[in-house]
Amino acid sequence: MRTTILFGGSNKERLVSVASTKALHAALPEADLWFWEADDTVHQASGTALVAHAKPFEEPFTADGPRIGTLVEALDRARAEDRVLVLGLHGGRAENGELQLMCELRGVPFTGSSSAASHLAFDKVAAKRFAVLGGVTAAEGVALDDAEAALARYGRLIAKPVKDGSSFGLIFVNASQDLVAVKAAAATEEYLIEPFVTGTEATCGVLEQADGSLIALPPIEILPADGAFDYFAKYLAAATKEICPGRFSPEVTAALQTEAIKAHRALSCGGYSRTDFIVSANGPVYLETNTLPGLTAASLYPKALAAHGIAFVDFLNQQIALAEGRSRRSRVR
Repeated sequence: MRTTILFGGSNKERLVSVASTKALHAALPEADLWFWEADDTVHQASGTALVAHAKPFEEPFTADGPRIGTLVEALDRARAEDRVLVLGLHGGRAENGELQLMCELRGVPFTGSSSAASHLAFDKVAAKRFAVLGGVTAAEGVALDDAEAALARYGRLIAKPVKDGSSFGLIFVNASQDLVAVKAAAATEEYLIEPFVTGTEATCGVLEQADGSLIALPPIEILPADGAFDYFAKYLAAATKEICPGRFSPEVTAALQTEAIKAHRALSCGGYSRTDFIVSANGPVYLETNTLPGLTAASLYPKALAAHGIAFVDFLNQQIALAEGRSRRSRVR
């Protein structure tokens, strides 16, 4: 099949997508590049333009190739030309299952989780519910109307968009006036509010093998700049430290890996995923699961792959093989 990297998208994480695709292109230089524009059209892009784009986290990318058509037309072409899509995408319709369903309906193979798993994981409330049913420990949710009382009870809260990446819109509630910001944000989109859990931030990747078995990658310890692992801390702040493997005890490392696999299975993820935790005094506490985690040269998942001894290009080729296999099995059914 013809490998095509689809990147960009119509949401605010499109800059991260471009950065991920620079790493994908370096590993898969023969793959075609299709750029999903903010206006929902798709253009071809050259590797030359992508490599020359020096500040992907800060400046928008402009495709230099011909227009393919709308996203629907591009997916129809992918099906007609027997393409497999490597998804260098993040957030929005790229991660909430909509794109995945459009591919599934056309029989277009793609890397990552199915539409159903993507949709479930993208909803932090639903994902947490399923993860808990799968045996994972998570903090209890707080209703917006009860936030004032919860703040008095717990001392600190954290609020984040239910259906968006936590890089954007993260609000730390340390005092009553912070609830004003939460209420204003919740007026435009649904927010998840939880007690603030004190501990070390950690993340753990899960990787599907050729035989369908799962392995957990080495957990990563995160020391964010200014204490908040938001967009700036993740991609722009030099002071953020990501230690891989994390400096956890063997018991905590094993617990993080076990919990990550539980979450992956509970959400029916496919291919690969990355689950975020807070390591509290009582052990790991679930935050969220990413079905399309960042794959930039500095991202957490590639760091964990390297620590486990897996080359990035081998990981990608295995994901492409898994995508093609799932598509073939689906067609037979």
